[in-house]
Amino acid sequence: MNLKYIISCGLLICTAICNGQIIKPQLPATAGNADPNAPVMTFDSKEHDFGTIDQGDNGTYMFTFSNTGKEPLVIKEARGSCGCTVPQWPHHPVAPGAIDTIKVTYDTHRIGIFSKSVTIMSNSKESPDMLYIKGKVNNKPTVPAFTGNNDGSAPYSNAQDN
Repeated sequence: MNLKYIISCGLLICTAICNGQIIKPQLPATAGNADPNAPVMTFDSKEHDFGTIDQGDNGTYMFTFSNTGKEPLVIKEARGSCGCTVPQWPHHPVAPGAIDTIKVTYDTHRIGIFSKSVTIMSNSKESPDMLYIKGKVNNKPTVPAFTGNNDGSAPYSNAQDN
């Protein structure tokens, strides 16, 4: 009886300690409690379609945005959905009313259809923001090797003199 009581108390204490460690998620800001002066990232477009491009072609696009809020906008981080998509963002505060860009580069040495995203963490009301790129990369066109002039005409020839 005594051993059952000690084990029960031990389990009860462990359960209480474990339940005290649960982290409750913070609820996202709603329109009713959001800071009305907070910065807002307003993009001209959040998606770019490269269409069909050749391997090694330019895979860079500049997403233009403006801060339509009342406080400076600070981009804390921008992260591509994989290592083939690299974003570059302004590391300075973007003043209210100012326009700036986020440069997104896709590695066009990878052949095939792609659809990638970039997640932007900032102090904006709508953070995180998402940007999207897509397209298709074809094999680089090959240039046929020079076969020469088989008829023996100059200046280049594959014909052999005997």
